[in-house]
Amino acid sequence: MEFATLLGITISSAAMIALLKIIAIDIVLSGDNAIVIAMATRNLPTELRNKAILWGTGGAVALRILFAIIIVWLLKIPFVNLIGGLLLLWIAYKVLVGGEEDANISAHAGLKAAIGTIILADVVMSLDNVIAVAGAADGHIIMIAVGIAISIPIMIFGSKFIVKAMDKYSWIGYIGSGILAWTAGEMILKDKQVVAFLDIQSGVVTYLIVAALTALVLGLGYLANKKVATREVNQAG
Repeated sequence: MEFATLLGITISSAAMIALLKIIAIDIVLSGDNAIVIAMATRNLPTELRNKAILWGTGGAVALRILFAIIIVWLLKIPFVNLIGGLLLLWIAYKVLVGGEEDANISAHAGLKAAIGTIILADVVMSLDNVIAVAGAADGHIIMIAVGIAISIPIMIFGSKFIVKAMDKYSWIGYIGSGILAWTAGEMILKDKQVVAFLDIQSGVVTYLIVAALTALVLGLGYLANKKVATREVNQAG
């Protein structure tokens, strides 16, 4: 049954329902992505920050659409969650301690680094997102692209709000990094090969491992930031 016309294309009620599901999923699951965008761009000047958000989000969305189309094939790759989780752990650490380094590199390099971080992190974290989206799409490939595109402004607005909050309260950066690290730990322990190797049979053990990985990232980040702060104080003195 025809339901509505979108961008000149007549779509059915089933396709419209799929679109609404996709938008809802993206809104719910894009919180981590907004945190990455905020932390990757927080040290850039405003004009470069907006460029990084635009290009980084655009590249991430393009890859997310591609992943949603080929997700069935991607999920067959051994250790894909393990590799993605380890990458995300590294990102969680780098966005926490990268601020001081960014001050010593050119604005152009900082812009490129921020865009790269946004795209890489989204690629890693979007596996769960695109799995859900692919399921909700129910074969309506065009709806995947439209739904993700509609959710972009929400991601951008969320990241800008987080940046403003971090400018005022620096400890929020640790919360953001902790969320990313926790997500990374969950990804690693979703890998069937990892679960089999560690012989994990209890949800409590899973949470303890994820919590330990998160604490490790935050601890290393805190020590690295403290070292930089101490060096700056000594240089100023």
